[in-house]
Amino acid sequence: MFDANRIQTRSRGAFALLELIYHSIVRDIRKEHRYAVIGLIMNIMQTMVFVLAFYFMFSVLGLKGTAIRGDFLIYIMSGIFLFMTHIKAMGAVMKSEGPASAMMKHAPMNTIVAISAAALSSLYIQVLSMAVVLFLYHAIMEPITIHDPVGAMGMVLLAWFSGCAVGIIFLGLKPWLPGFVAIASSIYSRANMIASGKMFVANTLPSTMLALFDWNPLFHCIDQARGFAFINYNPHFSSISYPLIVSLVLIMIGLMLEFYSRQNVSASMNATR
Repeated sequence: MFDANRIQTRSRGAFALLELIYHSIVRDIRKEHRYAVIGLIMNIMQTMVFVLAFYFMFSVLGLKGTAIRGDFLIYIMSGIFLFMTHIKAMGAVMKSEGPASAMMKHAPMNTIVAISAAALSSLYIQVLSMAVVLFLYHAIMEPITIHDPVGAMGMVLLAWFSGCAVGIIFLGLKPWLPGFVAIASSIYSRANMIASGKMFVANTLPSTMLALFDWNPLFHCIDQARGFAFINYNPHFSSISYPLIVSLVLIMIGLMLEFYSRQNVSASMNATR
């Protein structure tokens, strides 16, 4: 009654949507911790623990000879960074606010904003964590040399994009099969500890072993990232187009599932299961 009528142009609507996504990102980052820096520190520590664990595992098992000739820690971090980016993006999108969430009662809010905020907040935390870890390694241990940093960063974004695609599939199925989604996402995350190929490179695998891993988009992202990171490694059995195409297909399927769930889900569904 007392609202002023404003003409909603396309540019104004776009800026309003971006502002809503920004505030949702801030809320998503601070969801688990009141101070965002605490979440960042915990993610950095988790990344460092992963890197150190794999470093000692490779050292104890004598697997350093199977790595690419060059900086061994960069070889390990190239796999760990992309693995964590992929898995964290998948988990963040899968756990984003659904159509039956209380946040959806607020008029400007919708599930697309919630998905975008969850995905971008995950990317922000991972990129910041990678930058801090690489800076500490560069400043304390030895200078870092990456053959093609732009290409390597592109593979990080592709790993994040494919993780979001898998997360949207799980998000669309979650209202209907919550138990299955919880188990399937956990199995997917743990299977990628090996199936992602972060412990080896595709060029060293025989064809019988390669067939067990080349279905995984993350395997292609990590192998291509090492091709960009090391001047003396040229990936022959992985591609950039495969994870991109698979991610686009999964996103289309996931958005259709999410649209169907949004139209049919109710707040009482979880109570009746």
